[in-house]
Amino acid sequence: MADIIKLLPDAVANQIAAGEVVQRPASAVKELLENAIDAGATSISLSIKDAGKTLIQVIDNGQGMSETDARLSFERHATSKIKTADDLFNLHTKGFRGEALASIAAIAHVELKTKKENADLGSKIIIEGSEIKEQEACSCAKGTTFSIKNLFYNVPARRNFLKSNSVESKHIIDEFLRVALIHHDIAFSMYNDGNEVFNLNSGSFRQRIVAIFGDKYNTKLVPVTEQTDIVTIEGFVTKPEFAKKTRGEQYFFVNNRFIKNAYLNHAVQNAFDQLLNKEQFPSYFLNLTVDPSKIDINIHPTKTEIKFEDERSIYAIIRTAVKQALGKFNISPTLDFEQEKSFDIPLSKYKEEVKIPTIRVNPNFNPFEKEKQTFSPSQKTINKNATNWENLYDNFEENTTAIIDAQLNTTENEHTEKTEQLFAANWDDETEVKTKTVIQIHQKFILTQLNNNHLFIDQQRAHERILFEKFLTHLENGNGHSQQLLFPETIELSNSDAELIREIEPDIKKLGFNFNAIGRTAFIINGVPVELSNQPIQHSFENLLEQFKHHQSELKLAQKERIALAMAKSAGIKSGQMLTQEEMLHLVEQLFACQMPYSLPNGKPTIISLDIENLNQQFNY
Repeated sequence: MADIIKLLPDAVANQIAAGEVVQRPASAVKELLENAIDAGATSISLSIKDAGKTLIQVIDNGQGMSETDARLSFERHATSKIKTADDLFNLHTKGFRGEALASIAAIAHVELKTKKENADLGSKIIIEGSEIKEQEACSCAKGTTFSIKNLFYNVPARRNFLKSNSVESKHIIDEFLRVALIHHDIAFSMYNDGNEVFNLNSGSFRQRIVAIFGDKYNTKLVPVTEQTDIVTIEGFVTKPEFAKKTRGEQYFFVNNRFIKNAYLNHAVQNAFDQLLNKEQFPSYFLNLTVDPSKIDINIHPTKTEIKFEDERSIYAIIRTAVKQALGKFNISPTLDFEQEKSFDIPLSKYKEEVKIPTIRVNPNFNPFEKEKQTFSPSQKTINKNATNWENLYDNFEENTTAIIDAQLNTTENEHTEKTEQLFAANWDDETEVKTKTVIQIHQKFILTQLNNNHLFIDQQRAHERILFEKFLTHLENGNGHSQQLLFPETIELSNSDAELIREIEPDIKKLGFNFNAIGRTAFIINGVPVELSNQPIQHSFENLLEQFKHHQSELKLAQKERIALAMAKSAGIKSGQMLTQEEMLHLVEQLFACQMPYSLPNGKPTIISLDIENLNQQFNY
């Protein structure tokens, strides 16, 4: 029988490896930026075209490579970062497995230009699908220029699965920020289709955060510092009042490497306990410095997951450090255990005699002489009844029966009328809906009755359902009504939010937004949907973005549905808002006119029905 196991050709093996290393253009951007940092660059420039599908170019002023090193860098498992297995537990660099460049070269057209500082000429290499097409000496600046063209050109299935340019550009920006944030001592710039997106000068960690997310962040940040034998923590958290409904701006770094760790994220969230509700998330930018021998970063192809030797201790230290930072800056209530006010002893005046405290005692006081005590009128009544308490129950049954009969006779007709009115009306009958009885409970729920069912309606979710269907109709027909502003307002967004606005711009303009971009991240608002006309413009715009990002993970919803739901949550009434009888009646009437009144698009119920059988079960009848 012939042998069936054969070695794969290098080109095929590289394409398989590329499936793990290069999942999308953003993956290639990450690898090239990390290589530039490992090369000791002080200035790095990233340029992309068509969201990286046509071109990804990274230029750095690092140490460069020799002709031999440039050729070897494209071989699988060729690396300058490690020499022995022990080096895996003492890593101080980004890449180390030597798979990135070989994987990228297998699925793209690659051009490399590099030169060492003291060399007269540099090296130029052109590779297409792992095959070297050209290698020659060239004249170039010190450092490395790496260009990736036509990504996934020979893997059409992978290319077809890429998202729109705006989505892929957002992923590239995310990877760029993860690298640029922590390496604040390096100057970074980014260009998208020839337009400058970022131009970041070297500076402090705080300056880098403000440069990326806007000047308003300067007043939001609370510094966090802690140094222990296990871990050193440096960074910032935002004040509780600036918490968001999404986890967008949450960055953990370990030894200057971005990581994802739900356990450590819970430590920060726990430090904000009693300061935020469950639907709010603080932003944070924390860098942990840990002994490399105490962690394992080689557990995931993208190296964004790390195993800690003592994760529980790190959890406790992070939680304590954040709580201390919030308390130190008077953001959370704290107790000063160093000084107790009740023990404060005033200093005596100069040459003033110290007086011995005296105790006054009434020798005639006798606590057992009740006739000498003073009683309030109510106390006297109680004392009087206490002597003949048996008489209180004389004719008890006869008196109780008489009282109950009298109350029933006076309220029976009124109760019957209200009950008949409550059960008679039907929400489908527009002539009788105005007489329907509705009750607001805790300014959150609306209680009403339909036939034999008691309906508990969540007023916030009900209004969101109504607005969702309304906005979805506007998106489909493009007939949203706009309230034009007498004085247009200019708002400034972060770079990622500005890219998101450009992605959903056609749809939100159908809802009634009227705005134009002025610059990279600024927009001038000329009109807003009439449903948001009573809200501050900046708040409305930012809240729409937060709600949209909050629902991005719900894959079952199309983009238009996510936009409609985000608008509905932004414009809808909230729990805690007092409603009049007319407003509640109108809300219930509109809810039952919806195509799907019983739940939101994400499955959360708007109505809970409780019939008489349920009530009997609750009372154990």
